[in-house]
Amino acid sequence: MKNTPHISFRQFHLFQILNQFEKDSLPLDRFLNQYFRSHIALGSNDRKFISETVYGIVRWQLLLDNLGPDRPTAETRYAIFQGFQPSNFLSVNSIEPHIRVSFPKELFDLLKANFGEEKALYLCQISNTKAPLCIRVNPLKTTRPELLQTLQTKFPVYNTVKSSLGIQFKERSSLMQLPEYQEGHFEIQDEASQLVSSLIPVKPGDQVLDYCAGAGGKTLGFAHKMESRGQIYLHDIRPHILLQAKKRIKRAGIQNVQYLPPSHSQLRKLKKRVDCVVADVPCSGTGTLRRNPDQKWRFTLSMLEKLIKSQRIIFQEALSYVKPGGSIVYATCSLLKEENEEQIAYFLKNYPLTLEGDIFCSHPTFEGMDGFFAAVLKKIS
Repeated sequence: MKNTPHISFRQFHLFQILNQFEKDSLPLDRFLNQYFRSHIALGSNDRKFISETVYGIVRWQLLLDNLGPDRPTAETRYAIFQGFQPSNFLSVNSIEPHIRVSFPKELFDLLKANFGEEKALYLCQISNTKAPLCIRVNPLKTTRPELLQTLQTKFPVYNTVKSSLGIQFKERSSLMQLPEYQEGHFEIQDEASQLVSSLIPVKPGDQVLDYCAGAGGKTLGFAHKMESRGQIYLHDIRPHILLQAKKRIKRAGIQNVQYLPPSHSQLRKLKKRVDCVVADVPCSGTGTLRRNPDQKWRFTLSMLEKLIKSQRIIFQEALSYVKPGGSIVYATCSLLKEENEEQIAYFLKNYPLTLEGDIFCSHPTFEGMDGFFAAVLKKIS
């Protein structure tokens, strides 16, 4: 594409990103980060405009294409997106329901089968909005009242209702440069994800294995309950992501942690010896599509079938570390019963387990929490 006088500097990069992203396999947030790092001439206002526009176009791509020419381009999508009001099309019966809310038909039909058409439409609408910004206070370093008072001098913020450690921002803001963030006083974490962390049954002195640890989000959420006593083990099949977890956990001041990449000798020694295993398994991500709108366009029923099989394999592996009388927490950020309730029923049927307490399940809400699912299962002695 040539940079002609007919398009602005921002538009040139916007069209570059939209065209290149269509051919890329990276998640949208990582793709944008890489693009911005390689185009340092883009200032903060440019990046903000481009990011918001790209996310909006990706969210509403199917409806934009329905309103535009037969062969849509980045330019035609952008032209329609300017002044675009999605609510104007919600009641247009001549447009199929899944197109009105810009969702792939396979995924929309699945949500409809799970919740009925009215609730499916509602969930899709929420999934096409901007994700709210929420943080979790680190009790090892501060308290929620203290941090709230500090942040109120800079941002419009308020306490979350359900999480005792959450603070919600009325507007999205850049927080990484704040001294409170750099000193580990808080982490960015959705309120529902905080609630999942809070139900993980750990206590001082326990041996805990975060089996699909990723960047350590769940460990960061429950570690304070152990009062630096006992041991937390972080395992993930991706060694590079454990390095991210190590940085975050060091910043948070958590010291009773070991990192176990694949084939680490300690894994074999932990078999049947762990008090609590957390299995936050890979899933469809249908509860967090506000943050990852590109993920819905990658969804297929065959992908879901593979995920269900993978979740069962991971759960079986994770369960092998739980000692008799110990607990395993199964968690997803999915809305689908196929990955949630039906999996719990399968585990209870096929393994010596009992359900402890109530199942946690949240659905996305406007300006509120994301969709998460979690259940605590106890291994029968």
